[in-house]
Amino acid sequence: MTWAAKLIKHKSENRIAVYFEKNQDLIARIKQIEGARWSQQKTVWHIPDTIENRERFKIESLANSLPSPEGIVHIEKFKQWLRSKRYSESTLTSYSEALKSFLVFYREKPIADITNEDVIVYNNDYILKNNLSASYQNQIVNALKLFYRTVQNKLIVVDAIHRPKRSKSLPNVLSKEEVKLILNAHSNIKHKTMLSMIYSCGLRRSELLNLKFSDIDSKRNIVLLKNAKGKKDRIAPLSPKILKMLREYYIAYKPKTWLFEGQNVGEMYSEYSLQSVLKQALQKVGNTKPVTLHWLRHSYATHLLESGTDLRYIQELLGHSSSKTTEIYTHVSTKSIQQIKSPFDDL
Repeated sequence: MTWAAKLIKHKSENRIAVYFEKNQDLIARIKQIEGARWSQQKTVWHIPDTIENRERFKIESLANSLPSPEGIVHIEKFKQWLRSKRYSESTLTSYSEALKSFLVFYREKPIADITNEDVIVYNNDYILKNNLSASYQNQIVNALKLFYRTVQNKLIVVDAIHRPKRSKSLPNVLSKEEVKLILNAHSNIKHKTMLSMIYSCGLRRSELLNLKFSDIDSKRNIVLLKNAKGKKDRIAPLSPKILKMLREYYIAYKPKTWLFEGQNVGEMYSEYSLQSVLKQALQKVGNTKPVTLHWLRHSYATHLLESGTDLRYIQELLGHSSSKTTEIYTHVSTKSIQQIKSPFDDL
């Protein structure tokens, strides 16, 4: 077994979340399922909740899996605590779902009696047995550490809950030529501008969709990203080319509330539709790589580094809290590597 699945609520819709280690073959297979989507917020692939898909992933028994009554009460209290600390709704959903998975596993055991040894058993008998990813396990750890800080009379030692060893996967990066083809694939000015904004400003998908026209400062050539990931505001520079595209787009569409709106006036453009815009661009240029919108952000950072931009500035532009997060781009930059001459050439 190389995957695990469970029922989730995503934007008030019943979906089936499918968890697996990062694998291009599995990603390609799940993309073939009608209605399959990638959730950047939940960091998981999810598919429509249908009888066929339930049978395909054998999750009938999971539909009725609930924590104990005590567990349900604690999950609700945990949600209230997260809200009072002003965690985002996406984080609240991720952490409460992760906690639910753990408390379902221990539905027969009082919460105050759960120990660190039980966490290890859960890791082995649920996480590892079902081949769930290290990132999912890490999400469980985050949820448990926060949750048990709110529980009184506990046996568990919060600081002793260990994390999985981090996998050292590198970000996916496109060449400038590939990016240019993708950004120029659409003749529709709206679609072209959305993809161009993500690359030219290094935006996350949610950051683009939450932009309002008032966030564009054409006099200072910047875009203001309000309440971005981690509830941090930051600014990103706007190139003259993007400003020109934005003016053309505004004349054509005249958005009312959001910079990029859906079919209905005042309605935010959907994540799924934005992903479809990228998918169509890839098909038009014949790019068969499993490119996601985040690849454009990775490419932006890497291309800045290769052009000589200081890593500290790139950290600020991307909104990374830690420089270690930004340093990963030094491992995919080809500027220095291309200058190394292979001894094979001298044979």
